[in-house]
Amino acid sequence: MRYCINCCIHLLPNDLHRQCFRCRGPDHNNQKCPVCRGENKIPLYTDSKQMKWLAVLEVRTDHCESWNGIFCLRKGKLCSLMFGLIIMTLVMVSYILTGAKHGLLLIPSPFHYGAFASNPSLMDNESLSDMKDYYQPSKMNISYVKDYPSIKLIIDTITSKIEFITRQRPDLEELRKQEPHMFSVIPNKFLPNSKNPCWYEEYRGNTTADPYATNSYALYSKRFRIIFDYLRKVFWNHLYHYKDKHYRLRCLPHFYIIGQPKCGTTDLYDRLRLHPDVRFSAIKEPHWWTRKRFGIIRLRDGFHDRYPVEDYLDLFDLAAHQIQSVLQSDAVEERGKRNNIIIGEASASTMWDNNAWVFFYDNSTEGEPPFLIQDFIHAFQPNAKLIIMLRDPVERLYSDYLYFASANKSAEDFHEKVAESLQLFEGCVLDFSLRACVYNNTLNNAMPVRLQVGLYVVYLLDWLTVFNKDQILVLRLEDHASNMKYTMHMVFQFLDLGPLSEKQEALITKSPASNTRRPEDRSLGPMLPTTKAILRDFYRPFNTKLAQVLFDDAFLWKRT
Repeated sequence: MRYCINCCIHLLPNDLHRQCFRCRGPDHNNQKCPVCRGENKIPLYTDSKQMKWLAVLEVRTDHCESWNGIFCLRKGKLCSLMFGLIIMTLVMVSYILTGAKHGLLLIPSPFHYGAFASNPSLMDNESLSDMKDYYQPSKMNISYVKDYPSIKLIIDTITSKIEFITRQRPDLEELRKQEPHMFSVIPNKFLPNSKNPCWYEEYRGNTTADPYATNSYALYSKRFRIIFDYLRKVFWNHLYHYKDKHYRLRCLPHFYIIGQPKCGTTDLYDRLRLHPDVRFSAIKEPHWWTRKRFGIIRLRDGFHDRYPVEDYLDLFDLAAHQIQSVLQSDAVEERGKRNNIIIGEASASTMWDNNAWVFFYDNSTEGEPPFLIQDFIHAFQPNAKLIIMLRDPVERLYSDYLYFASANKSAEDFHEKVAESLQLFEGCVLDFSLRACVYNNTLNNAMPVRLQVGLYVVYLLDWLTVFNKDQILVLRLEDHASNMKYTMHMVFQFLDLGPLSEKQEALITKSPASNTRRPEDRSLGPMLPTTKAILRDFYRPFNTKLAQVLFDDAFLWKRT
């Protein structure tokens, strides 16, 4: 191997040493150049030959010619340069992220809000990407405080489009055509000696077969397999034998806690479970009426196999076994006493979630669903009782955001998502009716926060088209939190439950609250005052109508 002592460039055997910048100039002569001639050089030999007193470490440097052939950079310098650029980039990214979060950046926010382009061709079954393509950025830049008037213009547009129009109920025959199997399974009459709607159904299965082998709840959810393992063990003990045939008792709920999410339904459910005459489904929230019967686990994940009504009825088998024990007791058979055990179901999506209709029901009128959940429940259970727990929709939305958001949660992020959702909602009401927008699957999936869930009066009015007002109990979470004993007495009276001992009542009313806000969410603090003002303006006309329908100004939520 040969090396140039001046620049330590490794010379290949055929290298004429013409690329050494120290040795070669414009008038370079190898014979006259003292460096190239070897003067004042310290001889250096490798390849097992003897070296002089100066030892030189081998430094390998690749020739890095630029495109213009003007200069080259050594590998060490190039690595240092790249490392410096990476560090600078990371610092800038960190600055941008933290500055944007705290409002420290001097550059304007890239999030712009403009008019949502009206387009009557925007149908309910269009994709999310199609929906987002319809709004265009404008010159209006919405910030937390300064641009409140701009957001107020969006809210004023929405308010001007609000019309509470009574929907037309579908007739029974139309419902039968949509769900023939359901109508073939559930009878139109129930046992007269049971307060809860129940009936006997002939069981034709083999005595060695698993009665829950095809139950979708057991197949798709590991959490409920323990429950179904127990049901398998006791199933045959609860069959009713009559004239060489086997019958099983089937039941539907007597009452439904239908909404709303993040309004205290879990706490109400946990307290009602403690009443000796109340039973619930094996799963707190089956979501069968709104999702599972359509094959929906999560709408964003697409559709699975539809859960048949038999799978839903299986969830009430534990309660049905207890009701059957009462019905077959001597006291009932000899003295004609009635079973007073009632079953409840607490899916908080029942009141508002009709997102699946567009995929299954035709004959839509201007984007409005022709059939709603309550139409089918009323067809089978015209005497069902419904409990609704509500809270200030402004606070409900923030709680909903904190519960479901997975990352980057903050009051500032919530503000941005509210503003974007308001703009999307405005775009919809410019083209469609209020009801069409509330039940619009594409819109509801596009909005970053679930604004529509807080439009309580829209859903309530639709439920009142099929159920009488005395069949619906509407409570406020604020009242439940401040005077739990009073609200629980209201529920007991509404469900016509028997009296309790002082010990039983204390157990129900004094137990700790359920499903409270997580500590890590509480540490984020309240929403921004500007966000709260925006949401108050948005929900005000809906709260006003709700207070009028219920004849109770507490539902204006002025003091919260």
